[in-house]
Amino acid sequence: MTATADLWPLFPDHIKQLQTRAERLCKRENLDLLAIHSGQQKRWFLDDMNYPFRANPHFKAWCPETQLPNAWVIIKPDTRPTLVLLNAPDFWHTTANLESEPWLEEFHVEHISSPEAIEKLLPYDKKNAAYLGEHIEVAKALGFENINPDPVLHFFHYHRLFKTDYEIACLAQANHIAAEGHIAAAEAFFKGDSEFDCLLNYMAATRQGQNEVPYNHIIGQNKNASVLHHWLPDKKSQVSLKSMLVDAGAEVCGYAADISRTWSAEHNEYEELIAALDQITLALIDKMKPGMEFPVLHQLAHEQIANVLFAFGFVSCSPEQMIEDGITSVFFPHGLGHPLGLQVHDVGAAQADERGTPIPSPTGHLTLKTTRTVEPRQVYTIEPGIYFIEPLLQKLASSRDKHVINWKRVDEFRPFGGVRIEDNIVIYRERNDNLTRQTSLDAYVKKVTRLA
Repeated sequence: MTATADLWPLFPDHIKQLQTRAERLCKRENLDLLAIHSGQQKRWFLDDMNYPFRANPHFKAWCPETQLPNAWVIIKPDTRPTLVLLNAPDFWHTTANLESEPWLEEFHVEHISSPEAIEKLLPYDKKNAAYLGEHIEVAKALGFENINPDPVLHFFHYHRLFKTDYEIACLAQANHIAAEGHIAAAEAFFKGDSEFDCLLNYMAATRQGQNEVPYNHIIGQNKNASVLHHWLPDKKSQVSLKSMLVDAGAEVCGYAADISRTWSAEHNEYEELIAALDQITLALIDKMKPGMEFPVLHQLAHEQIANVLFAFGFVSCSPEQMIEDGITSVFFPHGLGHPLGLQVHDVGAAQADERGTPIPSPTGHLTLKTTRTVEPRQVYTIEPGIYFIEPLLQKLASSRDKHVINWKRVDEFRPFGGVRIEDNIVIYRERNDNLTRQTSLDAYVKKVTRLA
């Protein structure tokens, strides 16, 4: 869970807001009950061991303890929400002890002695009840007809982007924890440690293991920094250590931080490229205002990156021509950012409304999955990047645009892999709060780089 005590005064209002949303939905869809299943353990194939447990994100919205298999939140209009906990003797596994948790006061708590016993707490006639969860076979065995109905999911997914004060506080704490990890990984890098050793330092600083964080840590040195999801850290130290890209987060009560930073082993042009991307990140964040469509911001990112590609001598044509010909997408192939919350890539990123009307990605930018209009109390990542990715460069080298690329210049930067800078941003009507820059990481970056 990894939370501090100052979260809990915010929790009652959080539950009140969730209850208000749920009651409006139930009235609209003629539902008397929502049964949100945390999930259950899954076995490895042909084995007697389980995969790490991951709670249903809909369950995490209500319950800050994320390691509760076979638990339920039952919601009825005009009724206090019920939290159902499995309370069965188990000497094989460690189970969460929740007796003194202050947030339990917001629930009516029921205990069941076996997973099957949940049936006693559900109505016999489930015509006007809906099951939300992953385990369809469980829902069918219990007699549910409405299993993850689209109108219900679309409603919750749309509203999930609007964060309560409690949720924003969780995200802020997760950023502070992740920042300590990034500093520890950077210090290990500057000592010459391997990717794996930098990972170990990250986990030691955050006190969160690989199964506790919202996504696998990405730590790539040298050319590995060009692999967007480099999840297999090298245990051997690099002979000539040049660069390191770290994309890693932390979790507090189910809410994710998602931070990226890039480091240069020396003060050189690569570090200047890092500084240029840092300035792009801050400029784009400053442009984020309520009412702006996220694809417009993504297009601005390509314009800024095109300017950097020209300024550093990678591409000789005009920035406008780079974008028109898709050259910027070779160096910046992913979306600018995504909603952040209960999932690192939070759902609802491409919904126009609570009915689920889709907002398609703009032509030529199909990797952009976030197409919502920016609104107050939403939280996004902003993560521009410039990479030297071999398959994409090879494709460019055989294209009609190959003559506008300064291949000698590109070759100078290939050994560094690439650059990504990523911050977590809360949008308000009058300002944006950069949760990442409010941590110790910002001062550390300025101390050891040319960003000072």
